[in-house]
Amino acid sequence: MTIYTKTGDRGMTSLVGGQRVSKCCCRLDAYGTVDELNSHLGMLLTYCTDDADTSFLAHAQSVLFVVGGYLATDNSTTEVREGNVVTQEMTTAVEQEIDRLQANLPPLRLFVVPGGTRAASCAHVARTVCRRAERMVLRLEESGAKVDDTVTAYLNRLSDYLFVLARKLNADKGVADKVWKRTLMTLAAIFIVAIGSQAQSDSLRTAMLNPVVVTGTGTYHRADNAPVSVKVISAKDIRDMQATSVQDALSKLSPNITTHTNGMGSFVNFNGVSDDYLLILENGRRVSGDDRWSRISLENVKRIEIFSGAASALYGSEAIAGVVNIITEESRQRLEVGTRTKVMNHGRSTSDVNLDLNLQHFSSYTSYTHQQADNWQVNEYQEFEEKDKDGSTHSVLKLNGRPMSQGFDSHNVSQKFEWRLSDSLSFYVTGNYYDHETHRPQSAISFSQSKTTDKESGDISYSYKAKQAYTYDLHHTSYMYGGGARWIASKRARLYLDVYCDNFTSKYDYWQTADKPAYDETRKRTHYVNETLRGIFRIAKWNKLSAGIELVQESLNSESDNIDFETTNTYNVFAQDEITILPGLEALCGVRYIYNDNFGSHLTPNVGLFFHTGGFRARASYAGGYRTPSLSQLYATDQAKTSGRYTINNTALKPETNHFFNLNLEYGNSWLRVGVTGFHNRINDMINYRTLTEQEIAADDHLSALHEEWQTIRQRDNIDKATLKGVSANVKLLMPCGLTLGVGYTFTDALSETMSLNSKTQQYEMTRNDVDKSVRHVANVNIAYDKTWTDSYRMHISLNGHLQSRRYSSTYGYAAGYGQWDLNMRHIITLRQLELHPSVGIENLFNKVDRSYWTSNFSTISPGRSLYMSIALRFRD
Repeated sequence: MTIYTKTGDRGMTSLVGGQRVSKCCCRLDAYGTVDELNSHLGMLLTYCTDDADTSFLAHAQSVLFVVGGYLATDNSTTEVREGNVVTQEMTTAVEQEIDRLQANLPPLRLFVVPGGTRAASCAHVARTVCRRAERMVLRLEESGAKVDDTVTAYLNRLSDYLFVLARKLNADKGVADKVWKRTLMTLAAIFIVAIGSQAQSDSLRTAMLNPVVVTGTGTYHRADNAPVSVKVISAKDIRDMQATSVQDALSKLSPNITTHTNGMGSFVNFNGVSDDYLLILENGRRVSGDDRWSRISLENVKRIEIFSGAASALYGSEAIAGVVNIITEESRQRLEVGTRTKVMNHGRSTSDVNLDLNLQHFSSYTSYTHQQADNWQVNEYQEFEEKDKDGSTHSVLKLNGRPMSQGFDSHNVSQKFEWRLSDSLSFYVTGNYYDHETHRPQSAISFSQSKTTDKESGDISYSYKAKQAYTYDLHHTSYMYGGGARWIASKRARLYLDVYCDNFTSKYDYWQTADKPAYDETRKRTHYVNETLRGIFRIAKWNKLSAGIELVQESLNSESDNIDFETTNTYNVFAQDEITILPGLEALCGVRYIYNDNFGSHLTPNVGLFFHTGGFRARASYAGGYRTPSLSQLYATDQAKTSGRYTINNTALKPETNHFFNLNLEYGNSWLRVGVTGFHNRINDMINYRTLTEQEIAADDHLSALHEEWQTIRQRDNIDKATLKGVSANVKLLMPCGLTLGVGYTFTDALSETMSLNSKTQQYEMTRNDVDKSVRHVANVNIAYDKTWTDSYRMHISLNGHLQSRRYSSTYGYAAGYGQWDLNMRHIITLRQLELHPSVGIENLFNKVDRSYWTSNFSTISPGRSLYMSIALRFRD
């Protein structure tokens, strides 16, 4: 077959569908420039040697054929063929590649002069041609042609990628970016112009001010274009502040979240309520068990996404407070090995090791984390109050050997294998094992107080009895295994299958005494199975449907509570649609159907509206929540010997429900992001402890027998209601001098209505207090400075502050407010394929310590000002 047809000799050509047009028309300019760009990518490929770069450039060439086919179709007269549809996923793939490249590049604050190596120069030429192609497509649209937004979005992002790739290609060869240096006055003028323009560095700022998000919709969006408001904590934020746990990162970088620690561990409060009402996800998969915060290594975290309320039908309506989705990162390098060690005083240390391997169709990702700490004490005294005959009181102090923070040792190992059979089909299997054991001091003592009144004189005397503070250590183990598949059935349909099993065991490890040998007792053993089949369907240009089914199986047994085996099954069907109503106006609506073996059927809806124009964004949403009682709440009992209290089980509990309203306003550009969010959350039938009346106890022989040994008998019941209202404000500012400023503030009015027993009248009374562990005012301040000295060395310095008002406890009253500031310095040294990250810093810079007596509500358990040192190494091949 001859290559020439002679049909275009007179300046005319045919579009897809046969329509004849002039070779000088806008449509030909558009797809002709795309073809020119594809040729430049072909030339660029001949100079690239990195497998990951060549693979992605080849993929981009393939997508450009799709773009060309779309532009060669006049969709007003001819239907676009399925193979010529440009999708959002194509743009998302480019964004992910940009994020990968930028993670290893120094920040850029000035304009780059194109040039350097031959490969980088070719990338710069391709970038400018890509910009011209984008302009040609916009000109085609202005001529009256209908062009899908995904086309211009892809070309816009591809030009960003080529700019970042050019920098990376220079860095690979040790060639410095040449920046345009002018006088200070000229730079000031450039900055003013750059505020409203698309400067070269916009793509670099995007990752900080407009990151990729997936939580809420299950589909990838830039944060600016997401229909629900999502706060993002990036991997850079986490590494710069040298966080050692997810809880640590959340409390220091999000004002919606506070943490507190007691003898049973560390706990999170989110928007005024405990993390019992918070869904914790890892890559969209629920994490269960008491150690769910600790089982994810921060070294693997790419970003943490946070949103308020059950604003999505995809993950479950149990998210009465909100959702924290921890997105992990998997290396695309052929071989990547990394390790990090951080040490502090009081025996605190964290060590991470990661090994990622990528072959042609197979990948392996391995990680291991070890953490440990010693016991420490800030105030060794316990306070008792004594009353005199005249009613006056005075304090008596006794030494208390209980540590404020308990020592521990933990091990966490994860493994994932992935097989990619083709571009459209892949499988994976994954597993995780976590072991955590406390190291309480066996010699620790505490005191109990007894009061005696002389019947004849009326004199009051007190006696104190020393007793062993602890008799056991807590030992937690968790293991998870599972697998799944991803299938791109067509341009309009994607299917995801995930099956995993999560197992958690908590034991009392009792020490050997004169009377008994050492032994362990199972406090709790839970078994959680989740099977989810989900699909994303592009039904039309104006809507995207996510739908699926989910089966959850849970079981519980406990030696200490005499629970042999209790189980429950929950069946879920969910659907959620993203709808474009008008340009700049989108809607999100979803519904989740829940059937539980114990509690029957329930429907939970969620709806949202999203309006955007220029840099302004407005979002409004409503979500209904529904949380069935856990097996522990239904069946577990509890003995508190120090307070003479016994808790019985209650199988008549009702599910908790809520109504969550959210309004978010944002404005952002290439250097500034400002946002304000208001929320109202009404939670009904909250489960709390109800003290039983004397009449209830007397009417039951079993309870009467317990009452002879235990002073107080109580059970869990639906006796609480909570109304939570709040507003959050966030500002993030990027300045060309290398400074970054972030400020966040949250006000929460958390009111709880509780039915409490009056011990004198034996009648229940409605009491109103702050919600347990809630904090009214929380603020975070982050000031950072980044400086690139040479191609192989850059530096980061940051000052992070967390300030909060007093915290309420239903047991101990209010803890004093406090503020903690941390100073961090991180160095990034690049030596070809090896990166070295030495860090040093001071936690609790101003030595804030809570020296309250024992049995108080501590505002913080920090031991005071602490110097830390950290070293990280990363090798890539």
